[in-house]
Amino acid sequence: MSAKEDILSIREQFNLAAASVDSEGAINELRVRYLGRKSNLTAVLRGLKDLPPEEKKEVGKLANSVRIELEASLAAMLDSIQSASKKPGDVFDYTLPGRTRKLGRLHPITRTIEDISRIFYGMGFEVAVGPDVEEDYYNFEALNIPKDHPARDMQDTFYINDDVVLRTHTSPVQIRTMKSQDPPVRIIAPGKCYRNEAISARSNAVFHQIEGLYIDVGVTFADLKGVLNVFVKEYFGEDVKMRLRANYFPFTEPSAEVDISCFLCGAKGCPLCKQTGWLEILGCGMVDPAVFEAVGYDPEKYTGYAFGMGIERICMLKYRIQDIRRFYENDLRLLEQFL
Repeated sequence: MSAKEDILSIREQFNLAAASVDSEGAINELRVRYLGRKSNLTAVLRGLKDLPPEEKKEVGKLANSVRIELEASLAAMLDSIQSASKKPGDVFDYTLPGRTRKLGRLHPITRTIEDISRIFYGMGFEVAVGPDVEEDYYNFEALNIPKDHPARDMQDTFYINDDVVLRTHTSPVQIRTMKSQDPPVRIIAPGKCYRNEAISARSNAVFHQIEGLYIDVGVTFADLKGVLNVFVKEYFGEDVKMRLRANYFPFTEPSAEVDISCFLCGAKGCPLCKQTGWLEILGCGMVDPAVFEAVGYDPEKYTGYAFGMGIERICMLKYRIQDIRRFYENDLRLLEQFL
């Protein structure tokens, strides 16, 4: 039998053997038998050197062609067996676009706290923190709200016992800071607060505040107004105007509420501002001398101002959110809007 006939016979034998292959192991055995170093096809290729030049060229071309054909057939059989063994979900479509990784987003409350803190940090304020479970002394008494004072009725308090409460505002941080250092004091105090209130579209038992305090020699109400005016324009826009209305807080005197012109309607009147053209955003005032006495500061030497705002209220105004409960429902449709 000639070398050419040997090669054609090898191809025929391979095709017959391949018809009964049904596993990856059988394919590997077939590869070794027909393409391995000791296979008949390899022996034919090694014997090319003994053939006449004209026959060597023809036999070599045919041998290489058959080798390529066998390798392609083995690859096709392996792919067919592997595909058949995969579950539908295991098949990967290489033509599909890549899967993008979802990026996390800041909760709107967190974003609002960071934005407000960044503005006051730029004006020289430092961030101070304190415990959520607070002594009655820091939460009320040192803030000029002694026991049985009518002002305690302004805040429905969660009591742990007679002397320990869940803080109703972040003002205790101001007291702790003043007791731990001498003036000047220039801080903001963001954090959670707790009040025993009915949960509704406008109120929640757990909420957030950020308060500010500046104590030094010669601090005036004009300084307070100037700082708040900078904050209003930085946060709500240069065109927004601010006004102060007299009010009462037990730990500041004089005290005021701060309103801003409605940024949605340009102070012309709309549902957001209840047709008044103004939006209430925070309370403020000059620190009462009784508070200085409680922390050991000389009220004849030092003056200062304090202010506080509800984070949820600021966030609801800025982003037109109608219901405070939306912040705590973990609704991705809301949260994904905040990058």
